[in-house]
Amino acid sequence: MTNVDTRSVDPAAAARFDTMMRSLERRFFPDARAWICGRASGETLEIAIGTGLNLPHYPAQVRLTGVDHNPTMLDVAGRRAVEAGVELRTQVADALQLPYPANSFESVVCTFALCEVPDVSVALAEFTRVLRPGGRLLLADHVIATSRAVRIGQRLLEAVTIPLSGEHFTRRPIEQVRAGGLRVIQTLRRTHGAVEYVWAQKD
Repeated sequence: MTNVDTRSVDPAAAARFDTMMRSLERRFFPDARAWICGRASGETLEIAIGTGLNLPHYPAQVRLTGVDHNPTMLDVAGRRAVEAGVELRTQVADALQLPYPANSFESVVCTFALCEVPDVSVALAEFTRVLRPGGRLLLADHVIATSRAVRIGQRLLEAVTIPLSGEHFTRRPIEQVRAGGLRVIQTLRRTHGAVEYVWAQKD
């Protein structure tokens, strides 16, 4: 079930986005969605759900809420959930100011979106606020690489992407996760360290 009006979906735009993302995934992070979503449990909030590419990777017992600042993306995710028979609640929302009370969710998921958030620390504080004690924070993003050659390329790329779209390649959110008091349970880095998965817990 979804509360999104799927009549406003732009199939062509959604298809272009999905094609781009799947091409990147196959090459650089093929297991990211399964690794992250497979660790979610219970009441789960996905930040920046986009077109819903994570939907097939959640365990059946997860009760999923998805937020995004883009209503069109939410429409696409809603249609995908209907077609897949997945129950999904959606809401237009800003990652820096989530419209939920403290301690609302057992898991918070965010994949490949913190790179475009203006303030990672503020976003992670919001993610932590809505997590219940013992809850899981599950993140995947491209981060500053362990390879010097790749880091040089990332910084050159940022000279274009930050002014154009606010997209960063040399952040590393796990540092703010630790600074925010969460306990890191497991991490994994891919592609010369330029992609990182994080599982942390709110104690």
